[in-house]
Amino acid sequence: MSAWVPPPADGAAWEQGWYAAARRCPSPNFGPRPAGVSIDLAVIHSISLPPGVYGGDAIERLFTNRLDWDAHPYFQQIRGLEVSAHFLLRRGGELLQFVSCDARAWHAGRSAWRGRDNCNDYSIGIELEGLEGEHFTAVQYRCLARLLWALAARYPLSEATGHEDVAPGRKHDPGAGFSWPLLERLSGWQAQGHSLRRPA
Repeated sequence: MSAWVPPPADGAAWEQGWYAAARRCPSPNFGPRPAGVSIDLAVIHSISLPPGVYGGDAIERLFTNRLDWDAHPYFQQIRGLEVSAHFLLRRGGELLQFVSCDARAWHAGRSAWRGRDNCNDYSIGIELEGLEGEHFTAVQYRCLARLLWALAARYPLSEATGHEDVAPGRKHDPGAGFSWPLLERLSGWQAQGHSLRRPA
């Protein structure tokens, strides 16, 4: 898989924090960011509902508070959960957006990165459809690389890392099946352990 070269920045791709290349699925689970915060981190997650089951609309329903808690036994474990992410990247490459990037999505929970608490305040949450420990698809990596550059063209985004790294011991996604070296090669961002830095 050859390295991907980012396209020139396109200001028309964004409207009030919504990315034109993503399908809008507005979530009620968000709030304002603190005044003056710099949106400089992307947090990579993985999710499947029920775990290990791909396709369907359960993730979309969860993030929009429309999940039927009685539709599967697993859903009882997360009953009443109110969460969201800015983006969901399906296994076939479809990109969905639930929260404007100008707003604070509820994706990282109790978290910290490089001495700063509350990652939700200053990060973009990107969910990949997948199960921690399992592999992700080639198109997901390509689309994720493109999304990182699109975000960096709009916001002072300079770094990406995993949920497991901002909430160690509490979270384990995207997990060992996620290839940081592949994302490094496709994006041109520079790897530092389980994180990538945008080149200067």
